[in-house]
Amino acid sequence: MARLKDLYKSKIAASLQNKFGYSSPMAVPRLQKIVVSMGVGKAIQDKKYLDVAVKDITIITGQKPLICKSRKSVSNFKVREGDKTGLKVTMRRARMYEFLDRLINLAIPRVKDFRGLNPNGFDGSGNYSMGLSEQSVFPEIDPAKTDIQQGMNITFVTSANSDDEGRELLRLFGMPFKS
Repeated sequence: MARLKDLYKSKIAASLQNKFGYSSPMAVPRLQKIVVSMGVGKAIQDKKYLDVAVKDITIITGQKPLICKSRKSVSNFKVREGDKTGLKVTMRRARMYEFLDRLINLAIPRVKDFRGLNPNGFDGSGNYSMGLSEQSVFPEIDPAKTDIQQGMNITFVTSANSDDEGRELLRLFGMPFKS
């Protein structure tokens, strides 16, 4: 079993139930999924960017990404309808907890000049979104072999009803929010 899933079952769920006064253990907020996405708009000019991004996101998440195509043509960005402009991966269950563990303990501490995550990244429903400016903070990616720096967005979808519940859930998992 994943280390963070075990931690959730043994300590985090009980702590949240006591703090927010849930009557049922099924009402306690839980992490439902993590979505990692990359925008690769440069892939329109050079297909190499898309191949590199697919390889990197596959190594980081352990899953093959879904390639997203543009829905509209935008002449200012030289994008046509149907161009491949993004990637996304949705992780659930054990793979989600393993990714969260690597993100918190390995990747986030490697970010340069890190002062904590922005606590205002919540959407009003307990879901949190954050961004990384480069994929090389993950130890699986060798920065010497990477010639293209690509950022990514990470969204944590929870079953929490409010931002406070979602923030407390992620804080108990070990997310380093700014004070």
